Amino acid sequence: MKYLLSIVTFLVFFLPAANAQQNIIESLQTRRPGEGTVTVCQDARIAEMIGERYVRSASEQAKVLKMRGFRVQVYAGNNSRQARSEAHSVEMKVKEEFPDTPVYTYFQPPRWLCRVGDYKTIEEAHSAMRRLKATGVFKEVSIVREQINIPIE
Repeated sequence: MKYLLSIVTFLVFFLPAANAQQNIIESLQTRRPGEGTVTVCQDARIAEMIGERYVRSASEQAKVLKMRGFRVQVYAGNNSRQARSEAHSVEMKVKEEFPDTPVYTYFQPPRWLCRVGDYKTIEEAHSAMRRLKATGVFKEVSIVREQINIPIE
């Protein structure tokens, strides 16, 4: 049983790279002297789909991976309407200064927050914080640990 499993593993991972003309199913079902036999039972539509590349349409949203990381907080207010408008005002200022950087403005009880970026490391967040402070527009900025979005391509 272990011998058959090692053969199947070899066929699945190494043989397709060496023999690029065959798809994985054809490669598994190829008979070779001294090796076991593999039979794959599947719908014919699945065999037709093997080797086709999925192309995302423009209407589909990009998928993201969520993980723990860092963001730079540029605004924290209270739960008033004025704080909401100030948070959105700061958001617009960040977008003007750094158009390629994602900005997140939301209400997390009991206050409105505006946070910038999706940084995997604290060093990246420090660099962004220094750039934000250097503009002179954002005075009270700090780094916060938060769940971030990493786009999957």
